Amino acid sequence: MTSLLHLDSSANRSGESLSRQLTSLFADTWRSVHGTAGYRYRDLAADPVPPLGTAYCSLGRRVERHGLVPPPEVDALAESPAEKREWALTRPLVSELLAADTLLVGAPMYNYSVAASLKAWIDRVGFPGALTDPDTGESLLRATRVVVITTQGGSYGPGTPRESWDFQTPYLRTYFGGQGVADENLSFVGVEMTMAGLVPHLARFRPLAESSLVAARAEVTALATAAPRSAIDADVGTMPMAATRLGAPG
Repeated sequence: MTSLLHLDSSANRSGESLSRQLTSLFADTWRSVHGTAGYRYRDLAADPVPPLGTAYCSLGRRVERHGLVPPPEVDALAESPAEKREWALTRPLVSELLAADTLLVGAPMYNYSVAASLKAWIDRVGFPGALTDPDTGESLLRATRVVVITTQGGSYGPGTPRESWDFQTPYLRTYFGGQGVADENLSFVGVEMTMAGLVPHLARFRPLAESSLVAARAEVTALATAAPRSAIDADVGTMPMAATRLGAPG
């Protein structure tokens, strides 16, 4: 069964959130194609993932000393109630991620990076060895398709004055790539100048903001109806899905 894990991280849970609007468009379109059975939603703002604690670090280091430990065997290495609690918080998130054929992430830019709610999820699912096949050492996310929808209040694309200020998209690209997601399975759709409609001194950029949003909606719909690709497809030379970033984010 085809499955989708949908994450929202915007602190703005109203209908004004563009990242939520676009992830909702993706999810609605995906469900119209694949049905609802494989769909799972997690609102990281409404139900925050707890930040890491000392017990998480202690357990993680003990696991690393044992090499690649499959998640079912981590429980046996927990030496305190606090460590057991940390793993109890972590394992369902890891299982949820590994069960998904497609991961959809809504990622607005906050202070030039990602929301703390998304960072907390990233930190927790990155538990040592949890996303690695203990038998082969290969990433368990190699064939997972990841679609990241970014929204940015300004413009940080190539050639813009604030290009070097973008610690959001490069970070997420590096993170998922570092976790083994194949390049051809990693797609970014970005909307730029989202503050142009609100801030008077950005009013001249409103046409750019609108065209960016229109293009993003079209790309989101196309990605939601596309069939997931496996890493095996890429290895045998079929045409890869290009990672996408529409203009400069905003």
